[in-house]
Amino acid sequence: MNITLTAADWLLLLTHFLSLSLLAIGGAVSTLPDMHRMLVNDQRWLLDSQFNASVALAQAAPGPNVLFVALLGWNVGLNASGAIAGSPLAWAYGLVGMALAMLGVLLPSTTLTLMASRWAHHNRDLRAVRAFKQGMAPVVVGLLLATGAILALNPGNTPDHWPLWLLSGVCALLVWRTKLHLLWLLGAGALLGWWGLV
Repeated sequence: MNITLTAADWLLLLTHFLSLSLLAIGGAVSTLPDMHRMLVNDQRWLLDSQFNASVALAQAAPGPNVLFVALLGWNVGLNASGAIAGSPLAWAYGLVGMALAMLGVLLPSTTLTLMASRWAHHNRDLRAVRAFKQGMAPVVVGLLLATGAILALNPGNTPDHWPLWLLSGVCALLVWRTKLHLLWLLGAGALLGWWGLV
């Protein structure tokens, strides 16, 4: 996929991730639906398959789950380079995209978290602070459910694609009711996908 990005587009990429950073209440993954809307639907800088692969690869890899943001920026940069993958130009564009996305998603939330956590710890007994923490829980759950729906609804996997939904439901139940390690579920999903069952 080849796209053309102007300086204003790169700035838009940075400012969009800056704004999403302050909404990442349940972690960066909770803002994934809006990243999908902007990168895939509105700007068309990424394909659905690139978006889903970025998230899946980062979630399967060890380390913080915010790595998917780096991969999203990397893929936007690769698409903007118009060069052959692995070439110096592709690397340069990929690194620029990755740096802008990571700077945008980390800077505001890190600064706010540092300041707010110090203040909240100092005022942890205030009723308003406890109410705020309890009130944010359903918001986080809703954002995570929206994220799951976005990932499952890529082209070719419509809601009537019942094996995918069945597998998602079974995995959700297993995670909720058992202590089965997530890597077993990832492995099972990979095998089912490899055999073409989901």
